[in-house]
Amino acid sequence: MILCDIGNSTFDFFYDNHTIKLDINTNYLPDFEDDKDVYFISVNEMATHKLKQKYTNAINLAQKIKFETSYTGLGIDRAVVCSYIKDGLIIDAGSAITVDLMENGKHMGGYILPGLKTMHKTYKEISPKLDVPFDMSELIGLPLNTKDAINYGIFHAIFLPLKQSAISIKNVIVTGGDGELISKHISHSKYDKNLIFKAMERIINAHNSLAQR
Repeated sequence: MILCDIGNSTFDFFYDNHTIKLDINTNYLPDFEDDKDVYFISVNEMATHKLKQKYTNAINLAQKIKFETSYTGLGIDRAVVCSYIKDGLIIDAGSAITVDLMENGKHMGGYILPGLKTMHKTYKEISPKLDVPFDMSELIGLPLNTKDAINYGIFHAIFLPLKQSAISIKNVIVTGGDGELISKHISHSKYDKNLIFKAMERIINAHNSLAQR
């Protein structure tokens, strides 16, 4: 079984406990054995078309998930990761950061922040002088130079609402490309880099079990 999470900027494949990350604009998608089923979720229509051209029998998991929410327009990626837990907060930190609350198996709502690197890129659009390296490693005290000032600003703009959302939640799971960094600053959180694939696999197994009854 091969899993693929198609995001805004990357194809993320999971196969045999290994991940393959490819830029969304790539003209190359990996070759797999013909007898392996490819399951995917996607928030990118053009990339979905590219995937289905390569793997003609690929199965879209969006057609197999039932998810209870009043949220209008919830992305399939968010629905899938949220379906993995009954209660808790899920923070998915990619090019955007999504924050979703689950209570008793129901999605209670959530919000979206720009990702760390996405926010960092906006500074150089303001002025070339603000095009400084992204570096969260030395943010002690009030900054005294532009590089630290920008990174300090990004840090507080992102982490303060995340910490506030997580403060009273026992089960906080962080995932996504910047998830490990964010998890370090939310002391009671757990980082799970493969959460999306675990959730996809659970949905597939549940659907297959029902089909066999």
